[in-house]
Amino acid sequence: MLHLPPLKPMEHPLPLVPALSRRRALALMAASLALGGAGCSRAPRERIYPWVRMPEAQAAGVPLHYASAFVRDGHALGVLVATEDGRPVKIEGNPEHPSSLGATDVFAQASVLQLWDPDRSQAVLQRLAPRAPLAVAGWDAFEAAWRTEAARLRARGGAGLRILTGPVSSPTLRAQLAQCLQQFPGARWHQHLPLADAATQAGGLAAFGREVQPVHHFDQARCVVAFAADPFAQGPGAVRCAMDWSAQRERAQLIAVEASPGLFGARADRRIALAPAAIDVLVARVAAAVERGAVAPDAEAFERALVQSLLAAGPQALALAGDGLGARSHALVHAINERLGAIGRTIAFIPPLATSAEAGTLAELVDAMRAGAVDTLWIFDANPVYDAAAELRVREALDRVAFTVHAGLYADETAQACGWHLPLAHGYEQWSDALAHEGSVTLVQPAIAPLYAGRSAHELMALLAGDAEREGHAILQRSWRARRGADFDALWPASLQRGLVPDTAARPLALRTPGIAALLAQPGAAAAPPLVALFAPDPSVHDGRFANNGWLQELPRPFTKHTWDNALLLGPETARGLALRTGDLVRASVGPHSVEAPVWVLAQHAEGMATLPLGYGRSAAGRVGNAIGFDAYALKPAGTAIAPLALQALGRRHDFAVTQHTMDAHGRELARTLPPGGRIDEPRQASLYAPPPAGNGPAWAMTIDLDACIGCNACTVACQAENNIPVVGREEVARGRAMHWIRVDRYETREVPGSLFQPVPCMHCEQAPCELVCPVGATMHDSEGLNVQVYNRCIGTRFCSNNCPYKVRRFNFLQYSDAITESLKGQRNPNVTVRQRGVMEKCSYCIQRIARARQHAQVAGTPPADGDVVTACQAACPTRAIVFGDLHAPGSAVAASRASPRHYALLGELNTRPRTTYLARVRREDAT
Repeated sequence: MLHLPPLKPMEHPLPLVPALSRRRALALMAASLALGGAGCSRAPRERIYPWVRMPEAQAAGVPLHYASAFVRDGHALGVLVATEDGRPVKIEGNPEHPSSLGATDVFAQASVLQLWDPDRSQAVLQRLAPRAPLAVAGWDAFEAAWRTEAARLRARGGAGLRILTGPVSSPTLRAQLAQCLQQFPGARWHQHLPLADAATQAGGLAAFGREVQPVHHFDQARCVVAFAADPFAQGPGAVRCAMDWSAQRERAQLIAVEASPGLFGARADRRIALAPAAIDVLVARVAAAVERGAVAPDAEAFERALVQSLLAAGPQALALAGDGLGARSHALVHAINERLGAIGRTIAFIPPLATSAEAGTLAELVDAMRAGAVDTLWIFDANPVYDAAAELRVREALDRVAFTVHAGLYADETAQACGWHLPLAHGYEQWSDALAHEGSVTLVQPAIAPLYAGRSAHELMALLAGDAEREGHAILQRSWRARRGADFDALWPASLQRGLVPDTAARPLALRTPGIAALLAQPGAAAAPPLVALFAPDPSVHDGRFANNGWLQELPRPFTKHTWDNALLLGPETARGLALRTGDLVRASVGPHSVEAPVWVLAQHAEGMATLPLGYGRSAAGRVGNAIGFDAYALKPAGTAIAPLALQALGRRHDFAVTQHTMDAHGRELARTLPPGGRIDEPRQASLYAPPPAGNGPAWAMTIDLDACIGCNACTVACQAENNIPVVGREEVARGRAMHWIRVDRYETREVPGSLFQPVPCMHCEQAPCELVCPVGATMHDSEGLNVQVYNRCIGTRFCSNNCPYKVRRFNFLQYSDAITESLKGQRNPNVTVRQRGVMEKCSYCIQRIARARQHAQVAGTPPADGDVVTACQAACPTRAIVFGDLHAPGSAVAASRASPRHYALLGELNTRPRTTYLARVRREDAT
């Protein structure tokens, strides 16, 4: 959120009167400080349980963590919500949760900003006349209206009542839905999944005769082949997949066949870019080769290497299929895993956790609305007016329903089309439960009471069904008491402290496919048109639900490095054939629907197709997310990720706000690569400067392993949340004024088939060029080797930035920190200064965390152990690519990493002797 005006006019806190006494002024200041610390938040009324392993949290000024979950697309990612004086300020991964193991992704990191978003829905809204704007009503008004409507429905046995939700894995909410349908036998439940690909479901049915959900075990895989899939970025188990792969990556080979570049393909040892139809053909050829146990004689080099790798790995192979492929391809990939013996080892199948065969589809609901069969509709946390296929015309269908209720975090596009809108509580404000990617039950406890009088889905479902119990805490306890009986009293506090209910993972299904030969006999996909569109979630705003999140909008996209926008991606040859270049505006058409979109030509993109990122073109997202980008949903057909596409150049240009303008290292060895067993030998260079004093204290240092980094950007958002880094906006990013303390550069090389990602924070040089030119000593070295920045000395000369060869120093040209909006102040870390205009800032190695560990060690009377200090970027990284610690500590992980033959310093020839160093990426000699 950037430069947001206050939601309501605020009076000046100190009335300017001539007779203001010193005593009166001090009293007012004390009251203001007290309100500022706790006035914007309050603890939940019910007892909440802090994370079980937190002895240091008893000290004042130390954050208190609560195990909870970040729920996206119905699945739970276990997190620890760090609170300061009752205010959630930071999200960490829960090391005991099977989906996170202590790591997170960009969406979980940014969810704390969504909690404090001032544009969240803050009141019950009602439409008093057709097509009239929503007006503020109140919970009492809505409950009175609903009692009348519910009585009418009960008299008719619930006929005409429909409930629409998104993906739901919560056992308690599922039980409430079942109870509601018993109360109203004529009612029906529908689910809307905007990113659902019908071919994925159909492939499971063709292979196993039922719907399934895969669980991948990368820790058991020696060879992973992804056909149009990105398991490091998509799916409920993405964080776990990345972590499991990284832990044993030295013996795992990754092969990517993808249409649009993804994080998995960027790290792949072999990679090829193909359009979806060509991938379908390749899947069939690979399946036939696996069936006969030999490569086809006419196979090209890439196909030959792929098949040989799969056959050599056998039960330790893993094949994946992604969106855009045909149903037969999905079924064939299942059969390939079965034929190799991988099922039960590298992959298992469980029943779908967040979808239900008992629920109807959105298309069936729309048909019923048009037929006049729906009188009452409740919509829970879904936005079909925006993210449903244009052909369904959901907005028109809603006008045919007499009583419509929308419950959500925002008064979004669907809320604007309903008769009532109810504010929904954020995930960190409510009691709930949800399932991890492999079925483990996660209990969700609030870290703060609802900021805007929102209610949870459980409380609203109780209201809908006429349940006498309306408190979310009591509803959840009742549900689990019924499940566990006498064990409940011991289970409840222990599960809340750990963040999950033990021994609740789903049991794998025992399934068989009809075999590769039988599936190959089925008809394949039809011939592809000359140009197809692939619809994909945006790497930063996902399906559009995070469009109002300034951290994510300003987060550079992994491959293009553009911000605050989406772009239609094309391959170089396709763009050349259409006479298009990056920045050209085109009219993209699918059938009768069209949108204007800017083009981005991406070297690693497949030819004969275009990728259209979803989630933009919002009209009711909030002040940050509105009117940004183009709405690809306007073109997306229902239930599929691909469609025939036509492009027409408009002769106009579009300027992107980009943070990295070239992916070429220009001959410099910045992100280095080595063959297996290779070594980097860097001679120690002489210097005119005296070496820094050794000292007796710690020598803090960081090592970043480029072989583990997948470019997910979780470190960037974690750093932003931890260190109060402001959002600057599109215009300032375009001027080169992005404020991120750690950027993730991308490079393209001939040696690596994908991309090389290189996180770049401050180097904390032992011989720092910035320190020599500062006229006021604002940047200097401390006794532990940190290159510190003294904010209140800085006078903004920017000499240090000009002298920094790594370009990692950031200057507040304008007042970027929002000092007006009250709710945004609640998220800020009180242990980190909020910088003002005219101040230089940079990575500090999370010095506040170093100080916290030092203070705890002093209280405990023992020296800090290796691993006691974990920086924000290090904690978030799902592949553990970042290691931080004390070089002087015997056996420290950071000292061991520096002994690696892959170790090198960025721009080491400059002899700045950085404390932040790198381990080179390992490349395979036979990669193609």
